Amino acid sequence: MWQEENNALYRRFQFKDFSEAFAFMTRVAILAEKHNHHPRWTNVWNTVEVWLNTHDAGNIVTDKDRALAKDIDALL
Repeated sequence: MWQEENNALYRRFQFKDFSEAFAFMTRVAILAEKHNHHPRWTNVWNTVEVWLNTHDAGNIVTDKDRALAKDIDALL
């Protein structure tokens, strides 16, 4: 579930292994390009953490972030 904290939407995703985590990141990257909106994220082994905020709006959460978060959830 996405949480709004520190002017960003945040979610932690866990997968079976690194390959599944990396495959997820690849799908998110393609989706982010379609949205022209790119996340800040980290990956350590089977865990991907994602933060979304809109830089052009002053690094706050906007509808653009909520739309991308919804579409990321649809990948699962």
